[in-house]
Amino acid sequence: MKAYKDARGTVRLFRPEINLDRLNLSAARIALPTFDRDQLLKLIARFVKLEERFISSDPGYSLYLRPVIIATNRQLGVCAPTAALLYVIACPVGAYYSAGFQALSLEATSSVVATRAWPGGAGNHKIGGNYAPCIAPEKAAKERGFHQLLWLFGDDDRITEAGTMNVFVVLQGHQEGGLELITPPLDGMILPGVTRDCVLSLAREKLVPAGWRVTEREICMLEVAEAAEAGRLVEVFGTGTAAVVSPIRDIGWQGRLISCGLLPQQDAGTVTTLMKQWIEARQYAVMEHFWSVPVDRLI
Repeated sequence: MKAYKDARGTVRLFRPEINLDRLNLSAARIALPTFDRDQLLKLIARFVKLEERFISSDPGYSLYLRPVIIATNRQLGVCAPTAALLYVIACPVGAYYSAGFQALSLEATSSVVATRAWPGGAGNHKIGGNYAPCIAPEKAAKERGFHQLLWLFGDDDRITEAGTMNVFVVLQGHQEGGLELITPPLDGMILPGVTRDCVLSLAREKLVPAGWRVTEREICMLEVAEAAEAGRLVEVFGTGTAAVVSPIRDIGWQGRLISCGLLPQQDAGTVTTLMKQWIEARQYAVMEHFWSVPVDRLI
């Protein structure tokens, strides 16, 4: 998660409770000890307050916080941890894209070739075992000119998530003619991203009243490809803590490049841009919201 400084110089954490709840669930999944969320939150708030000189008040800047739990057993063996260490890494960061949006190019990979997660596995947890096996396939994709992999699953090539992002697709409807915002469901194979949850909440608050459909449903690459061919694929974007939202220009799949609705001179779609603006307005307390918590309240 990140700590931000608003225009008044107040230091804030963004949705810290949901981040720490997810960390507790991830720890429990691999037999690490869990912790008292509220006590850890107080410690992190005190830590951020002490280190606030590293948080710039310029828009787009923040202090990246990464709580980590590792086993520290004194012996080797495949067993439940008997000792553990919980610590926090902090790093000042600027805007993810220094010159505005950078639209990404993804390569969709079938689960026959490489699999990130599977039913009954641990794909919905923030653990090292979900990331290490992905490095070699992603390195190969970058050598082919793509930024990240889009992980597919099953015989129908269902979309799960990208390398460091949850994925959203905007389609023009078949019969009703309306717009639909789609993201894969939390079926145990994808990470329940905090930014993903923010986008869904904002979409239901702001887009549904305007006639949009917002759905968490399975979507396969064939549906995306057919929508692109029919001119119904409006935009695609990814979400994550680092970049907030990332526009996606195209997806390589089965030897073809699927355009994701952006014009050549366009860096991001309308919904991608709006979501970034809406989320950052809450992160920096331009619009006061309970998602953004002043650290002084937590100490």
